[in-house]
Amino acid sequence: MKNIAVFSSGSGTNAENIIRYFTHSEAIKVVVVLSDNPKAGVHERVNKMDVPSFVFSRDEFTEASRILEKLAEYKVEFIVLAGFMYKISDSLLRAFPYKIINIHPALLPKYGGKGMYGMHVHEAVVAAGEKESGITIHYINAYYDEGEIIFQTACPLSPTDTPEGVAVKIHALEHLHYPRVIEEILLK
Repeated sequence: MKNIAVFSSGSGTNAENIIRYFTHSEAIKVVVVLSDNPKAGVHERVNKMDVPSFVFSRDEFTEASRILEKLAEYKVEFIVLAGFMYKISDSLLRAFPYKIINIHPALLPKYGGKGMYGMHVHEAVVAAGEKESGITIHYINAYYDEGEIIFQTACPLSPTDTPEGVAVKIHALEHLHYPRVIEEILLK
C-alpha cells in the first residue's frame, strides 16, 4: 500500500475527489491531509470520510520538522498538492524528491508563477483572449510552476466565456484526470 498525503488550503473538492477515487484501492490510500488554513473547507470534507487532517502555521511549514514528523507518522510516500498555496520548502523537496506533485489550472508555462492561482489564472486567460485553457500536472521543484510536466490536457474556450465559466471547465478536467494521473505515477 502506497500512502499519500494531500496538502490543501481551500474548500477541498479535489482532495475529496482523490480520496473517493482511492477508497477501494488495494494499492494506494490517502492517509492524511495537511493544511495551512484552520478554516479551510477541506477539513470538514475529509473528516467526514475518516481521513484525519492537521493544521500547521507558516513557520512550522517553513521549518518543516513538524511536517516531516507527521508525514513519517503516517508513513507517507507521496505528496499531492490540491489547492495548496505555500511554496514547498527545501526540506520537503529533499525528503520527497520527485514525490510531490501539483495541479495547475492552466497550460504551463503560460499563466504560471507566483500569484497565479485560482481565479487569477482564469481572469488572465480570459483577458488574453485565449482559445483554450486546461490543466497541467507537474512535479514540484524549488520554483513556482516550473517542475517537470507530467500531464496536460486542454479544453476549448469561447469568446463569451467568463473567468467563472473557465473555472467550471477547468475544475471538471481536474476531477477527471488528477486521480488517474496520481495512480499512473504510483503504479508504474
